[in-house]
Amino acid sequence: MIQACLNGSRGPGDSAAVPMSPGAMAEAAARAVAAGASEVHVHPKTPCGDDTLSPRVLAETLAAIRTVVDVPVGVTTGAWAEPDPVRRVERVRSWTVLPDHASVNWHEPGAEELAAALLDRGVGVEAGLWSGTDGPDRFLRSPLAPRGLRVLAEVTDPDPATAEETAQALLAALGSAHGLPVLLHGEEGGTWPVLRLARRLGLATRIGLEDTLLLPDGSPARDTAQLVSATISE
Repeated sequence: MIQACLNGSRGPGDSAAVPMSPGAMAEAAARAVAAGASEVHVHPKTPCGDDTLSPRVLAETLAAIRTVVDVPVGVTTGAWAEPDPVRRVERVRSWTVLPDHASVNWHEPGAEELAAALLDRGVGVEAGLWSGTDGPDRFLRSPLAPRGLRVLAEVTDPDPATAEETAQALLAALGSAHGLPVLLHGEEGGTWPVLRLARRLGLATRIGLEDTLLLPDGSPARDTAQLVSATISE
C-alpha cells in the first residue's frame, strides 16, 4: 500500500508544487491516485497557509478531494495545528465532516485523549510513532493501542547514510505493535532509503511532498504523483 502525503506543513516557500487550497489538494490527490496511490494523507490549510483543524476548512478539503477520488482520506492532528491539547480534542469533536482516519503523534501532549475522541467518532487512528521520541513506549503501554488502524512508523533521521539503521531500530522497538499493520516512511534525505526498506520488508509506505521534494536521482519532483510513480518503479 502506498499512501500519498500531499503537502504536510510545507508551503509555497518550500516549493510552488505544494498544494495549499482544497481545489489544489484535490487535483494533486487525483493525480497521485491515478499514479498508483491507494490512500491520501493531507494537511488542511487556512487561507494564510497554516495547518488547521478547523471544522469548516476540514469539511471543504475533504469534500473537494472526495469529489475526485474514491480512496480513504486521512488528515493530521499534529500539535502544531492546535498547540492546546484540550482545544485539539474540542476541534475533533466539532468536526462536521469526518476523515477516514487521522494521524495522532503519540509523543505529543494529550495524544491518548485525542485518540479516544477520534475513536469515539468512528475515525481510524494512525498512531504516529516517531524515531527519537518516547512515542513508541507510550503507545505500546496504551490501552487504546489495539484499537488503532495502523502504526505510522516515522523515521525522522534525515541522513541517507543512517536512516535505514534508524528505521530498523524503530521497528525493533515496536515489536509486534499489538498486531497492527505498520506503515514505514522517512523524511527529507532519509525518505528514499527508508522507503526501499519498507518495500523490501513488504510494509506499507507513503510518499509525497510532505516527506520529500526530491526524486531518487535528486532532481525536484513535479508533484506527489511523480513521487508515487518513482516509488512504484523503485
